Amino acid sequence: MTIATSTSTEHHHEEHPDLRVLGLLVFLASESLMFGGFFASYLFFRGITEVWPPEGTEVELLLPAINTIILVSSSFVIHLGDTAIKKNDVQGMQKWYKITAIMGAIFLVGQVIEYLSLGYGLTTNVFSNCFYLMTGFHGLHVLVGVLLILGVVWRSRRPGHYSDTKHTGIAMAEIYWHFVDIIWIVLFTLLYILTRF
Repeated sequence: MTIATSTSTEHHHEEHPDLRVLGLLVFLASESLMFGGFFASYLFFRGITEVWPPEGTEVELLLPAINTIILVSSSFVIHLGDTAIKKNDVQGMQKWYKITAIMGAIFLVGQVIEYLSLGYGLTTNVFSNCFYLMTGFHGLHVLVGVLLILGVVWRSRRPGHYSDTKHTGIAMAEIYWHFVDIIWIVLFTLLYILTRF
């Protein structure tokens, strides 16, 4: 009787679809709305301000451009990890995910170096306020992404935890990382490229 109940419970559990990826997509949609609010505010303030960015709050392009290349390239690197696990290559996945985490950490260090060299702060003017809020909030997302990737690598140490048929956690980390990269491309365009025109 007990065995039958246990089997029935396991079978019932297997019938439920895995909604973890859907949950992540809903979360990212809500984060997109938050970033969308930042973007809209930034464009509004830019539209009503005579000189943009205000004098004394110019942004440098070289370090952020290098950071952008690193972050965008990391999207291709993390995809190699996803491709590896689909071939049941756990060590390959670990290698590419570790490299992605290192690239994310380098991006964050670059962002801190940029902050230290700017010469203006959060409350200097409306541009600096938008700049620090948007890049800082994005930096927080990069940090979370690095921690997620390292979490995947940590969990993959257990034999059989991930395989070619069981890799939802890996896919979710990749989706999140692509989201972080896409948001940065928009931020880089708004804050660094369009401010020069």
